[in-house]
Amino acid sequence: MTSRFCVVGGGISGLAAAYRLRATLGPDASITLFDPADRLGGVLRTETVGGQWVDVGAEAFVARRPEVPALLAELGLGARQVGTTGVRPLIFAGGRLHPMPTGTLQGIPAQAASMAGLVDDATVAWIADEPRRRLPWRPGADPSVAELVADRFGSQVVARSVDPLLSGVYAGSAATIGVRSAVPPLAAALDRGAPSLTEAVRRTVPAPTGASVFGALDGGYRVLVDELARRAAFRWAHVGVQRIDRAGDGWNLVDDDGGQWAADAVVLAVPAPRLARLVEGVAPRTAAAARRIPVASSALVVLALPGGTPLPQQSGVLMATGERRNAKAITLTSRKWGRGGNVELVRLSFGRYGDTLARNVGDEDLLAWAAEDLDALFGVRTDPVDCRVQRWIDALPQYGPGHAALVAELRAGLPPTLAVAGGYLDGIGVPACVGSGTRAALAVAGDTAPPRR
Repeated sequence: MTSRFCVVGGGISGLAAAYRLRATLGPDASITLFDPADRLGGVLRTETVGGQWVDVGAEAFVARRPEVPALLAELGLGARQVGTTGVRPLIFAGGRLHPMPTGTLQGIPAQAASMAGLVDDATVAWIADEPRRRLPWRPGADPSVAELVADRFGSQVVARSVDPLLSGVYAGSAATIGVRSAVPPLAAALDRGAPSLTEAVRRTVPAPTGASVFGALDGGYRVLVDELARRAAFRWAHVGVQRIDRAGDGWNLVDDDGGQWAADAVVLAVPAPRLARLVEGVAPRTAAAARRIPVASSALVVLALPGGTPLPQQSGVLMATGERRNAKAITLTSRKWGRGGNVELVRLSFGRYGDTLARNVGDEDLLAWAAEDLDALFGVRTDPVDCRVQRWIDALPQYGPGHAALVAELRAGLPPTLAVAGGYLDGIGVPACVGSGTRAALAVAGDTAPPRR
């Protein structure tokens, strides 16, 4: 008898799960994917702005992680992977632009000299002295990044070097993100007995390879989304799921219209707040853990400026904490990826954990703020030839101290044939989401396999 599989959520995690189910179980498996949106991909969304394809959600992936390159190769899309041009970002701190320091781990320096000019002389001296101060590290500890770095290197390093990077990734801050989530190799080095934070960073900073740190897709993430959907060959139910009930050895999914769908196994690839509502009747321990994962919202403004607009040969600008600027980050997309054409693409990101900017500030205000920042930073006063505002509400999970233990508790509360996938589990980047979708698919496929005789 054919097993019936359901995947709730059509973002990259759900699409990866559906594809892996199909690849594992073959053409006869029944796979239904639920997503009420008019398009698949979740926060992977590619639009045309100024006549060019541009991603208006997640933009890039860490190229040294294996999940995305391996998946692209499996799908025959390896030739579509592109790297950056090699230009580096700037940091706006103390009211001016600085080169981003080299040789850091998520902005945490391996040597004091790399911070010179970005922080004051007293802070540079404090960093240089750090190896001579006793490090009271307890193996297994998971303080916030700010707690650890401010104590050892000073608050300016947090505000001007670490926060700009973490804000871009999590829409949060070093004060709300745990060391084990943000920089797991660093925590491991400290657990293994590194005598100082300086030495722990030195042991874990990736060696320069000359290869691009980040990758993207020629044509945008839509290329991957479309191919995964085609290969997975699922039935797309254009409805949301309200709850999941037990039904004998399987499950009954109740959709937004009151319709009911039977399933032998289910992958739930939805954000943590929605997961809590879906499973509170069948997995209360999982629901309780999911409710403890906070989320942030962000807004993105994409501008197509006239070709030849004078922009620096940099990949963008990250904003230090406390600066009088509106955006938290600016990506000079055309410079970063080397795109030609008759426009210069620029992305400006707004919103951090704890604020309501993405929900409450109107499009016209966001566009005006973008214009102010481009003028203040680059002296650019040119009107765009095209633009787009994209909002991502409650889309960015926060990886606070103790997050790994929270996720372990969440997963432990799941009954067999029910699995979870998403950016709130093992990392918010696309590689981690692909990995979580793959893991969930293999778990439920194994749970539903008949016993061997």
